[in-house]
Amino acid sequence: MTEPTVAQETGVQVGPDISVIVPCYNEVGNIGPLVAALERALAGRRWEVIFVDDNSPDGTMAAVKALAQQNARVRGVCRIGRRGLSSAVIEGALSSSAQVVAVMDGDLQHDESRLGALVDAVLDGSCDIAVGSRHVEGGDNSGLANAWRHALSDGGIKLAQMILPVRLGDPMSGFFALRQETFARIAPHLSGTGFKILVDLLLSSPQRLRVQEIPCGFRARQAGESKLDALVMLQFLALLLDKLCRGWLPLRFLAFASIGVIGVGTNLLVMQALRALGAGFSVAQGAGTLVAMIVNFMLDNTITYRDRRLRGLRCVWGLVLFMLVCSVGALANVGVADMVYDQSRRFNEASIAGALIAVVWNYAMSSTVVWRL
Repeated sequence: MTEPTVAQETGVQVGPDISVIVPCYNEVGNIGPLVAALERALAGRRWEVIFVDDNSPDGTMAAVKALAQQNARVRGVCRIGRRGLSSAVIEGALSSSAQVVAVMDGDLQHDESRLGALVDAVLDGSCDIAVGSRHVEGGDNSGLANAWRHALSDGGIKLAQMILPVRLGDPMSGFFALRQETFARIAPHLSGTGFKILVDLLLSSPQRLRVQEIPCGFRARQAGESKLDALVMLQFLALLLDKLCRGWLPLRFLAFASIGVIGVGTNLLVMQALRALGAGFSVAQGAGTLVAMIVNFMLDNTITYRDRRLRGLRCVWGLVLFMLVCSVGALANVGVADMVYDQSRRFNEASIAGALIAVVWNYAMSSTVVWRL
């Protein structure tokens, strides 16, 4: 006869063995159907689902709370002022006390019936991480909406496969499972940016992970809108570059500096156009600088700080602060360049030194002041 556990003797409910982490944004129509699907897929197991919502305006978290009042398996985490799938998965997984954490999207495109196979592969020691794959025998990716999404997915797969330390047919998958302790061990090394947390995990793990691919279908989305766009792929490329550089160059800084180069080009184009129209140098320079600052701010707000994007009046106030920050950076540029030139009499060295000081200042103040509103 089996000895009763402490939990049974005290009447305390035992915690879940499996936590399903679902990052979501504007998925109100999919919350109820997903929980019902998990009920069927994980019947007979101790499980919970943790929805990590980036403060969706469509009422996603309200739907999660309503379900949680009726079903103890449902939990929700609402993030304010933070955006991004990878960081949402990290917060959700680290909040779990289950043996295994599984990750899936909140759009019902992943085949939840394969969750059991993913979890079992991890629990029986067959692998460190089990991946629901569309690109092994028995898998299917017909749910991708159009040729554009197929091209983005296929291109990302080929790029990732070039630098991954393991062979994986579907590194772009967002459907996988691993032990919570394994995730927690890798978490301090994760970049936490972008949408492809699986690639981040595989590239960030101090030890090579044993991977097993489980055939999985990929259904068409029934409700809500896809989040995959060109900016997501840019973030993915930045993630790969960050891992190749071993984290020495922060992703945000690389994006910020690249956009700064675009700003320099914008400044020159506006100046040349106004000079051709007969404007004086001071007017052309001032107008070029103003337009370049606005362009830089809009691009940084859309790309570099996408997870902290400013909107409405906060965007207007952010632009004002950004222009003030950049004005100080311009003064620092000139001052440092003059100082270096006085000492070395080398024009190129002086210009580079001034530009470096300006970009570091602008980046530091933008990160700590402008996009911290």
